[in-house]
Amino acid sequence: MIAIAIIGYGAIGARVSTLLRDGGGRSRVETVLLRPGSKAAEQAEAAGLRVVTDPAALLSERPGLVVECAGQEALSAHGPTLLQAGVDLVAASIGALADAALERRLRAAAEASGAALLLPAGAVGGIDALAAMRLAGLERVTYRSRKPPAAWAGSPAEELLDLAALSEPATFYRGAARAAAARFPKNANVAATVALAGLGFDATEVELVADPGSGANVHEIEAEGASGRFSIRLEGRPDPDNPRTSALTALSLVRAVRNHGEAWRI
Repeated sequence: MIAIAIIGYGAIGARVSTLLRDGGGRSRVETVLLRPGSKAAEQAEAAGLRVVTDPAALLSERPGLVVECAGQEALSAHGPTLLQAGVDLVAASIGALADAALERRLRAAAEASGAALLLPAGAVGGIDALAAMRLAGLERVTYRSRKPPAAWAGSPAEELLDLAALSEPATFYRGAARAAAARFPKNANVAATVALAGLGFDATEVELVADPGSGANVHEIEAEGASGRFSIRLEGRPDPDNPRTSALTALSLVRAVRNHGEAWRI
């Protein structure tokens, strides 16, 4: 059995823990790292997890793998320390890597210790094909996020559009993935994943669309290169415990954990 530690115990962290506990396999969550005074501590302890409040205490538990489920600040604060200590890390908050300085710190820590930073596909598909196409030469990659107008409430889209009055699709951002991740952090993780798998943050085009005809959060990827072209459209259903998060996100993290500990991987 491989002991897993989780950073954060919100909707994603709790879901990952439950799926690993109930789904069999060789991995089980034993420890969770939370901020001091976190309201999630009681819930985590009720689930039978050991709660720690600093990375040193987490490392003393000697986890075989750590899964970050707590947001970009948590990855920035704890990622380099864990990788430097030689612990493999699965990151949910991939959008944090749009910060070039943080990306360099994480790469340097991993390379120095030999640990791995694992970046799962999260809420989208086609990442394997995109990364493979890059080997032969990619020419163009576009990621498009299409959501109902209400889903963009609370974002800078409100400053650009009258969301409540839209009667047809409106593209309110078109530009590089790095700027999209900075201006629209709720979409940063998917945009960053597509960028890292393909042409990078500055050459990957992102389009953000408010669509009153869309009943779901839709992710679209189009890519073209020397080996061919592809397009993929994925309509994500929300996580049952957190409608702002795709149900596929937690499942993708669990798949990454299970692949880490298995002899047979796909």
